[in-house]
Amino acid sequence: MRSIFRNLKPQWKTVVLILLSLLIKGICDLSLPAYTSSLIDTGIQNSGIEYAVPTSIRAESYQAVAAYTTAEESTCWQQLYQQKDGVYTISDESPAVLKQYDESFTLPIAQAALAARGTPMTREQMEALGEQTIHSTAIAFIKAEYEALGMDLSAMQTSYLWHTGSKMLLVSVLMALAAMVSILFAARVGAAVGRDKRKQVFDKVTHFSGAEYAQFSTASLITRSTSDIQQIQLATTMMLHMAAYAPVLAFGGIFMVIRTGAGMEWIIVLAVALLFTLVGTLMGIAMPKFKKMQTLIDRVNLIAREILTGLPVIRAFGREKVEEERFDTANTKLMRTMLFTNRCMSFMMPCMMILMNGMSVLIVWVASHRIDAGLLGVGDMTAFITYTMMIVMSFLMLSMMSIMLPRAAVASERIEQVLAVTPTIHNPVQPQTIPQPKGVVAFENVSFRYPDAHDEVLSNIDFTAKPGQVTAIIGSTGCGKSTLINLLPRFYDVTAGRITVDGIDIRQMDIHDLRGMIGLAPQKGVLFSGTIASNIGYGAPGSTAAEIAEAAAIAQATEFIASKPDQFESPIAQGGSNVSGGQKQRLSIARAVARQPLIYIFDDTFSALDFKTDAALRRALAPKTRESTVFIVAQRISTILYADQILVLDDEGRLAGKGTHKQLLESCETYRQIARSQLSEEELGGEVS
Repeated sequence: MRSIFRNLKPQWKTVVLILLSLLIKGICDLSLPAYTSSLIDTGIQNSGIEYAVPTSIRAESYQAVAAYTTAEESTCWQQLYQQKDGVYTISDESPAVLKQYDESFTLPIAQAALAARGTPMTREQMEALGEQTIHSTAIAFIKAEYEALGMDLSAMQTSYLWHTGSKMLLVSVLMALAAMVSILFAARVGAAVGRDKRKQVFDKVTHFSGAEYAQFSTASLITRSTSDIQQIQLATTMMLHMAAYAPVLAFGGIFMVIRTGAGMEWIIVLAVALLFTLVGTLMGIAMPKFKKMQTLIDRVNLIAREILTGLPVIRAFGREKVEEERFDTANTKLMRTMLFTNRCMSFMMPCMMILMNGMSVLIVWVASHRIDAGLLGVGDMTAFITYTMMIVMSFLMLSMMSIMLPRAAVASERIEQVLAVTPTIHNPVQPQTIPQPKGVVAFENVSFRYPDAHDEVLSNIDFTAKPGQVTAIIGSTGCGKSTLINLLPRFYDVTAGRITVDGIDIRQMDIHDLRGMIGLAPQKGVLFSGTIASNIGYGAPGSTAAEIAEAAAIAQATEFIASKPDQFESPIAQGGSNVSGGQKQRLSIARAVARQPLIYIFDDTFSALDFKTDAALRRALAPKTRESTVFIVAQRISTILYADQILVLDDEGRLAGKGTHKQLLESCETYRQIARSQLSEEELGGEVS
């Protein structure tokens, strides 16, 4: 959970702006029910008369009120008004003055009103009627005075309604603007967090070695980079928009409820307790399923990826039905889990509506008794209902976030698992440089085992490859040929011994400098979406059109490129799916050639070529690689027949022989067996007895 908040640190200025806009929105939202209450109680019931202290009063009424004032009140009453033509007019009509004396003179004015009706009461008797009844009685007296003085009560009421309504409109507009700002910037922050997380994951994964890739499946990495980051992005946006606003609404609503003095606060406590009981029950049921859902998404992605990439094999073996059933099983498990969680969440809304409507009915029922007792006004009841709904909704928002945040926390934990991995292949603190690189490669007693493996894949490999020489590697399937050449670009690091280039241990070299010396044509030809030219020039971005054409000619790719309408600008689909295996392999070789490296590595790249193309390619390649060190991993002896040095690996990953073709036929039994399986006696020239 802490990592979700850490994501907000780079966006702290925007977060502060969001919080300020939410505070403004909350203040506006909380002020609207008070205005509504004023419209009902003052604007409608009291004809727009807000204060019980009259601005003008007849002399007889003035004296009637004065009769019920205390000595202190009497002095203030006399100072407050000025007489003119038998009418007493207040000296200061400002709202502050009217509000100040409203509480002081409401009671004597109400007593005067009741005395005029013939039902006089003492102060003690009046106080028993309730504050709201006293205030209403006083207002009724003032209305009668204003009518007697010929004042237009209708105009006064209309003015009050327009004035208060205008305030509500301005507050609503301000609230809408604040809401727009908060939503806009919350979405921007969420998108920025998602962008940064995707970049971090991508940068981390691109620096993984084979050992780190083995910890995560490709499907899992895709899910973490997409679905998991989406969960974090959504949770961040909702947290800034909802979770940050809910406390403002909740505590502000509680403050306003206490301020109204309605005496029904226990209803809010009951509503919140019922809400937490409901949400807690649903969370306890649904949360385990939420955690399981991400694993099921991984599984669906894995199976879908396997089926889509292996579709030709599936069709060839008639396994469509089996694979459909396998995908359907995984998909059904995910569907059932999602349905279960969605039903739990859907069940919450009707329960919430029952709870909120039930609270409204309870408030009206309790408030009706308080209104009847003169302790509460109708407008106050309306405001209390609104504030109660606000408080309940705020706690509901927090509850919803309490469901969303654990899902985001699980997603964040999965992202952090990737980011927390320390790549085993990294640059040294002070890398050594080669002043004049030549490309002399030496394996000095090299051994290697894969992470968590018990047995070594390669044992005590020792040889030197020099510029101008072709070093071939051959052996049975699974003997470690590809592993051997993968150690040179540091896709893995040796577990014993060392590999040097021009006498410097490759672990002490800058990785980019090391790999910049190497042109690799991998065993599986990998192409990228783009054009033929962009793929050939992939490792040498500054290549000219002539250099790209030369590399294609050496790789024997010119013929099929020329047959395409756009030639070198012909599009290449994702993964090279619109070219054949042989064409893909030739473009892969051309890409390595175009880089013009000091060290060439051809990892069984000639196996997809026919014998004629293989021979022509090697003839064209020889002049280009005259000053370079060349490694060729091969299955066919015909490909490496004229290599300057052939390394023979046995099934245990040990060096069974080293030398030329002729020398190995005489000295290496493993090589002789391979030769007999591929070449005839005539091709062997009688060299094998």
